[in-house]
Amino acid sequence: MNSKIEHSKDTSTGGDIVKYAAAVLLALAGLFAWFWFGAPEHAAQSAWSGPLRGLGVAVGLLAGFGVFMLTAKGRDTREFLSESRFELRKVVWPTRQEAIRMTWVVMVVVIILSLLLGGFDFLIQKAIQLFLGR
Repeated sequence: MNSKIEHSKDTSTGGDIVKYAAAVLLALAGLFAWFWFGAPEHAAQSAWSGPLRGLGVAVGLLAGFGVFMLTAKGRDTREFLSESRFELRKVVWPTRQEAIRMTWVVMVVVIILSLLLGGFDFLIQKAIQLFLGR
């Protein structure tokens, strides 16, 4: 068990807020380039083809993500992903035979429960019809 668990504190500094704004602006710039150069009136004047516009969006999103990862929340995200990867190494995955056996158990239980619920629904329907005199 990891004993390093702490509640995160709000450590947003002025620099982090500027970085958040820069990250959002970079992502929006990529999206803006997609729509601006895709508009019919600008497409004729521009040499930006579809793949090049897509590359512009990807660059904007990746640059925004990179700037976000330099903030305090970005460091927390990197630490969380690192700890998650460490915990996933400790997972004991079922064998193929165990997975198939558990799948069959789940399917049988679902069928039995659906038949039970269908039976209760039928009985309640007949009771209501009898009560209402139909």
